[in-house]
Amino acid sequence: MRKVFLPLVAVAALTGCTFGQSSVCTLADMDSGVSVVWRPADFESSGGATIRVCVDGSCEERASGNPSDPMGMVSVRLPQDIGAKKVPVELTVTPVKGGSPVKDTEQAQLTEEHPNGKGCDPVAYVAGFRADPVKGLVSSEGFSLQGEKG
Repeated sequence: MRKVFLPLVAVAALTGCTFGQSSVCTLADMDSGVSVVWRPADFESSGGATIRVCVDGSCEERASGNPSDPMGMVSVRLPQDIGAKKVPVELTVTPVKGGSPVKDTEQAQLTEEHPNGKGCDPVAYVAGFRADPVKGLVSSEGFSLQGEKG
């Protein structure tokens, strides 16, 4: 019996389960926040850019990165229990070679995510956009690392 019990305890510990819990949970972590992604090559003609994202008063910024990199990203963390609500998102893209910054503002609808399954912690509230060097904040839906088709 002992030979069977110890492996079961190990499996329960590794999957994040506790006795009496009805669902099997993994141990992935996730923070609430808004992420903005981009292709660094999109900013090559301006010598790169500084991407600044502000969400509900908190800001983060990053350089657009090397044009040979497949993707760049900046995330602004939010309180873990913020809830599924709308938050203001401000983007400023400042070209390295000068020129006018691109500024854009959108409302992000935070959606509830359960990285370890429904009924398991943590619960995170997230939203995402893509930074476009001309249009500003656009939907990240269909974001491809291959560049624009056409």
